[in-house]
Amino acid sequence: MEPDFWHARWQDKQIGFHEGKANAFLVKHFSRLPVAPGSRVFVPLCGKTRDIAWLLGQGLRVAGAELSRIAVEELFAELGVAPQVSAEGALTRFSAPGLDILQGDIFALTRDALGPVDAVWDRAALVALPKDMRARYAPHLVALTEAAPQLLVCFEYDQSLVAGPPFSVPPEETRALYGDHYIVAEIDTAPVPGGLKGQYDAIEHVWLLERA
Repeated sequence: MEPDFWHARWQDKQIGFHEGKANAFLVKHFSRLPVAPGSRVFVPLCGKTRDIAWLLGQGLRVAGAELSRIAVEELFAELGVAPQVSAEGALTRFSAPGLDILQGDIFALTRDALGPVDAVWDRAALVALPKDMRARYAPHLVALTEAAPQLLVCFEYDQSLVAGPPFSVPPEETRALYGDHYIVAEIDTAPVPGGLKGQYDAIEHVWLLERA
């Protein structure tokens, strides 16, 4: 997806992908990641997700990457926190105690700018990207995080029926993208209540990715 697509979605408040509370799979399965209080969790393409507030509430530190400045500003506003804002190479860093959001193109994000992370929570990043971009994103994420363990959520549905995002990422693609670096284990699956976009049968797959 071109950046203008996502900028327009945030500008026009077309953010049906935003959940108003912490994701149920995160709450249910996060304990399966090998992290301790004070660990740093990376949330790629984070938007203004309420998952960040939940993670902070668990005594964790959070780093995020997000293209839209509108989303980042709304995230901090909803957290009730005034961030410090500074340039970070081609990106902009928004910082507060325990929280760093790098605003800009995730493909311009470097390991040095991100800093060390202990785990990754990906609910909305991989599925937001078309297939050719997913093939770039997965190795970039592995390199950025030094193959930190991941909790990953993917949709699976008949892509011929409706255009993404979110895009369908079937299990065989998830294994192909990450199998060289991780033990890829499916730990949960459930139908999307009411169907994708209220119309199309879809399944959510939850994956635990641990270093091979």
